[in-house]
Amino acid sequence: MAYITAENLQLGYDNTPVAAPLSFSVSKGDYLCIIGENGSGKTTLIKTLLRLIKPLSGTIKNGDGLLPNEIGYLPQQNAIQKDFPASVFEIVLSGTLPKCGFKPFYGKAEKQLALDSIEKMGISNLKNICYRTLSGGQQQRVLLARALCATSKLILLDEPVTGLDPKATNELYLLIKKLNSEGITVIMVSHDIMGALPYASHVLCIKKDNSIFCTASDYVRAHKETLGK
Repeated sequence: MAYITAENLQLGYDNTPVAAPLSFSVSKGDYLCIIGENGSGKTTLIKTLLRLIKPLSGTIKNGDGLLPNEIGYLPQQNAIQKDFPASVFEIVLSGTLPKCGFKPFYGKAEKQLALDSIEKMGISNLKNICYRTLSGGQQQRVLLARALCATSKLILLDEPVTGLDPKATNELYLLIKKLNSEGITVIMVSHDIMGALPYASHVLCIKKDNSIFCTASDYVRAHKETLGK
């Protein structure tokens, strides 16, 4: 069974749909790129996958041993979050909270997990640095490390390269692809279609009238002329 299976999933607020019903699945090892116009429901879908909001109709199920608290999440950042006055280690460590249970403090296991995630992201030299002083690319690595503290199975990334320069964007894409090649399933919302598609295994294009779910190679073949412009 797939990690996530959605059937006729209708997204929206106050009984008002934002897109056509969605049917798709995400299996272990997949790299799903979610694309669509502004307001099409991409972030709404992420919130639905995280069980933060309920769908208007349809079903969404977890399978293959994936539990709701085993999903890592890298959200879009706002100006206030970018200016958060905490150290890199403190922010990454906060990603272990779901693993703490009823403990009122972080234990050795949580602290070591945070250090391991920091090392995996190549930012060990920054662990004691204040997050607000970092570049955009460094901040995204910190948030990705935080997301990894919550999971070894699946991460949701909402516009992870927004605002990054081309060099930082390419480095982050390569880092995410490396995680995927090591066994972590990726679901990523992106406006950067040309940059994101080469790394994806599948595409979910959300539209108001007729959404599309297919392999990335099939999507490229079907939209070759448009993507070439």
